[in-house]
Amino acid sequence: MKELQEIVTAFDNAYKDGKQTALATVVLVEGSSYRRAGARMLITEDGQLTGAISGGCLEGDALRKARLVMAQNKPMLVTYDTTDDDDAKFGVGLGCNGIIHILIEPIFPDKPHTPIQLFRQFLSKRAPVVLITLFSLNDKQAAQPGTSLLLTADEQIRGTFPDEDIKEALLADAKDVLKNGNSVTKTYVYGNRFTCFIELIQPAVSLVIFGAGNDAIPLVQFAAVLGWHVTLVDGRANYAVPERFPLAKKIIIAKPEQALSKIVLDDRSVVVLMTHNYNYDIAMLRELLPIGLPYIAALGPKKRLNRILDELRDEGVEITTQQLKSIYGPAGLDIGSENSDEIALSVIAEMQAVLTKRSGTSLRDKPVIHNRAAEQLIEQSIPTVEIKSC
Repeated sequence: MKELQEIVTAFDNAYKDGKQTALATVVLVEGSSYRRAGARMLITEDGQLTGAISGGCLEGDALRKARLVMAQNKPMLVTYDTTDDDDAKFGVGLGCNGIIHILIEPIFPDKPHTPIQLFRQFLSKRAPVVLITLFSLNDKQAAQPGTSLLLTADEQIRGTFPDEDIKEALLADAKDVLKNGNSVTKTYVYGNRFTCFIELIQPAVSLVIFGAGNDAIPLVQFAAVLGWHVTLVDGRANYAVPERFPLAKKIIIAKPEQALSKIVLDDRSVVVLMTHNYNYDIAMLRELLPIGLPYIAALGPKKRLNRILDELRDEGVEITTQQLKSIYGPAGLDIGSENSDEIALSVIAEMQAVLTKRSGTSLRDKPVIHNRAAEQLIEQSIPTVEIKSC
């Protein structure tokens, strides 16, 4: 999400300066690579790069290809095969042991439904979308439609179908991705042969921090680096001020019973209770429990959290097993944190692990980092309809 925002901003600056641009998108990965499908990079005619499609190995060659794309005003599908140990002789040197397919498409500012316009549509609302990028994998000389369609959370379509024959099947798959949350790459066979990267894009994580003490400052900073939207809430007007938290998107001065009416929470929202005020934290947790958030951090010792939970139960608050699972206290991963910066790193890492349903263990101890089985190319033949004359 952060990458898309930066790409839109970079495009606006380039457009203002009269520069041509092209968008490079990783559309398919076979095997191992530094970036997965969905990685993007905006390229200007004078060589400015925003975003990334690799760890730095492909960018130079992609720049050369992008200048050709801009000169010809025609999208291009480029394939880098790093399964050969001699890939370094091509100037790539990835060492990833994979095949990376990258679509590079020129951006035409005056045309409707450009990739930038579709990105803006997504960024304008806090809701997931499905973005569809079409290309011809089996024939690189064929038309490469590119980033063509966007399906919104309420199933509105933005963009155009390059081939009406695959419209019904493609739309059904896009709705399935929106519902189930798993991006897919699929080839549709009907006369023309299009491969489609059907990608779910989620809105930025919303981090709500209750407490404007000094230890909240590094937490806001870490979250801002990740592109998360940070809301800071405190009852003390002299603590919760923009001068202390310039990276916070929103600062709210409120009592616990008033705070939630000023905040929009969803399944991409995570919360930290760190006011160091027992009464404020217990009142806030009482309000938060019924919402069903994926992550609520309670800073401080477990004894303090247990006391809060016992007191809520004594009040007659029913705390379900699922609600208990969403409360993390003491908060953070066990990385030996001592000071506020290290604690913030620990808490942010735990949030990321919870949101992505990961364990937070060392990658060294995992046989496979990414589930490539879920990224396999699927092929579907569209049945032809025989039209009989009367």
